[in-house]
Amino acid sequence: MTHRIEDEPLGLVVHSLPSPQEAASERAVVNGRWKLLAIMLVCSLPVIAAYFAYFVVRPQGKGALGELIQPVRPVGALQATSLDGKPVALESLKRQWLLVSPMLSGCDAPCQQRLFLHHQLRETLNKDRDRVDWIVLLADGQTPPDSLQTLLKDATVLRVQASVFEQWLAPAAGKPTDGHIYVVDPLGNTMMRFPASFDGASAAKARRDLDRLLKASINWDPPGR
Repeated sequence: MTHRIEDEPLGLVVHSLPSPQEAASERAVVNGRWKLLAIMLVCSLPVIAAYFAYFVVRPQGKGALGELIQPVRPVGALQATSLDGKPVALESLKRQWLLVSPMLSGCDAPCQQRLFLHHQLRETLNKDRDRVDWIVLLADGQTPPDSLQTLLKDATVLRVQASVFEQWLAPAAGKPTDGHIYVVDPLGNTMMRFPASFDGASAAKARRDLDRLLKASINWDPPGR
């Protein structure tokens, strides 16, 4: 007689139910995970909102005063020279916001007034000024006038060749390179320009643009390098 599997009695396995304590522990783990995800979402909302406001809400490329440079100008492997003749890779300026003031020729009275305004613009950032470095780029061979020594003590002053101005900075059409002060992001990208000269009202607008940039980047750009 042929033995068939269907003729065998079914074997039943009885699994014990979890105890109330185990069930409560599992619920607590699941609830904890959901709470952690909720906290992470809430913490990330300011970052998401900042990037949305910075990249989406303002598609026209205009701030209160500043004009976005599109596409941005990366610093690449450009080189400069310190006033004492030492080579400086401009990439070393990364990881800070930069205000870049170009000086193409001998700095006359209007030029000195512009540099004073650029210095004051950074100073008005108050507690956020430590997140912004002021960079003065001199045309190759220039030396700052003695009258600027006190003012420039708060700046990083570098000599550069003309190719650096051409590749890294982006003046508006029909404007000279030193007709603007440039904003460079912590990645080394020249991304905004202001008029080099401004009055009290336009200075307030420039300050407002910088405040927006610094607030938008606060979660990934701490002060200092």
